[in-house]
Amino acid sequence: MKFIDYYKILGISKNASEQDIKKVYRKLARKYHPDVNPDNKEAEKKFKEINEANEVLSNPENRKKYDQYGKDWKHAEEFEKAKQQQSQQRQYTYSGHQGHSSFSEEDFSDFFSSMFGGARQQSSRRQRQFKGNDFHAEMHLNLTDVLNSKKHTITVNGKNIRLTIPAGIENGQVIKIKGYGEKVGEGGVNGDLFIRFTINNNTQFKRDNNDLHLTVDLDFYTAILGGEIIIPTIDGKKVKLKVKPETQNNTKVKLKGKGLAYYKKKGLHGDLYVTYNIKTPTNLTTKEKELFTQLSKLR
Repeated sequence: MKFIDYYKILGISKNASEQDIKKVYRKLARKYHPDVNPDNKEAEKKFKEINEANEVLSNPENRKKYDQYGKDWKHAEEFEKAKQQQSQQRQYTYSGHQGHSSFSEEDFSDFFSSMFGGARQQSSRRQRQFKGNDFHAEMHLNLTDVLNSKKHTITVNGKNIRLTIPAGIENGQVIKIKGYGEKVGEGGVNGDLFIRFTINNNTQFKRDNNDLHLTVDLDFYTAILGGEIIIPTIDGKKVKLKVKPETQNNTKVKLKGKGLAYYKKKGLHGDLYVTYNIKTPTNLTTKEKELFTQLSKLR
């Protein structure tokens, strides 16, 4: 089995701390994640290498074995046992002095290549040979379709597939449905289905990730004196909102939890931001003009 330098894959030194490993792994995982790099085989390969390196180096016990035994670190315990048995068998007495021959790292490598390597390589070839092709599809939904998790039907290669799409899917997001790609026979692994989403905003709200923005007109008198207004929310319900006296134009208020659901985070929602657009009265009567004139003199 070829030696893989996990330190080189993560771009860290052998003296790196656990915090350093965690920090670098998170950065690289985000960069090469399949959802960020759809249809990119090189990124997919890199992502697998990064995860493999992290699984080994982030575990102190596994890291110690890897540092000592390299590519055969998984069989460190078998090696220690074999080395002990070999040592016992090779002990001898010569000129009244006891000694023993050493069990080298080269012996160790040969030992495990014969013991585990052939089967591992053969298994790997079988998996590559019988892995089905991945399918790629697009799904177009309205923003109101992703307010809650619900079932949708998508047609792939002439076959209808009914899936539950989680709430909070974003425009351009790609998700993987494991096993819904090309079907293969017994002993193989089905391919996967990758779906890219296009979300059409069919509402009066502006979307900003999971937050929503809404501009509402506020009459001049309510802005000056204060009061209450009724505003809509994305789920169709209406809420009553108090307006403070002397509210200024473009004032923004937040309604916590009235935004969109977070993807695969049950019960967690973004916020709704309401911006006031104060409407100045027009077509004033003579009496109204007189009153405004009196007010201006008071100011």
